[in-house]
Amino acid sequence: MRIKNKGILTIGVWGIAVLLLILLIGWIYHDLRSSQVNLGADQSIDITPQQIQSIKAIGEWEFLAISDEEMVDTVRRGILNDDHLARIYYGTLRLGINLKEVESGWIVARGDTIEVTLPKIGLLDRDFIDEARTKSFYESGSWTPKDREAMLKRAYHRMLQRGLTAQNLQLAEQNGQEQVRQVLRGMGFKEIKINFQESHP
Repeated sequence: MRIKNKGILTIGVWGIAVLLLILLIGWIYHDLRSSQVNLGADQSIDITPQQIQSIKAIGEWEFLAISDEEMVDTVRRGILNDDHLARIYYGTLRLGINLKEVESGWIVARGDTIEVTLPKIGLLDRDFIDEARTKSFYESGSWTPKDREAMLKRAYHRMLQRGLTAQNLQLAEQNGQEQVRQVLRGMGFKEIKINFQESHP
């Protein structure tokens, strides 16, 4: 009888030990899963007001520069002779955005995802003709400053027509998408959505 009771006691001790071991493994597994969940939450990225301000501080952000030259000529008919003036104008149109024009709620970050809404792409500098490089190609007769100013305006409008095309605005937007993504990737964001306000000449 004693031997039989001792065997039952041994089986009972082992059963309790196995039960405790199962409970311990379950507790460790649960603890590890909890740690993994907490670790994932800690990987979220918060964009700080200082970071937002540093982006806005960029101000004018150029995405595309278009160099152009235009020859403009004019003729003034005379009784005996005609006066002729031809001038060459050089200019660079810079397309991009001004981050000082962003609207409220323009940047929203959730976890590792960020969405930004940027101002429309347009001409950054309206004074794009380099008058210091302007030169006369041909000149005969006498011309007033008012005549030259009229030719400058003609060159200006021609450059606008050549530069502010839908194709150039689209190319500027593509360049802008890539440049903005590089900045935001550098801040740690993985999912990036960029919207531009409607961009037209």
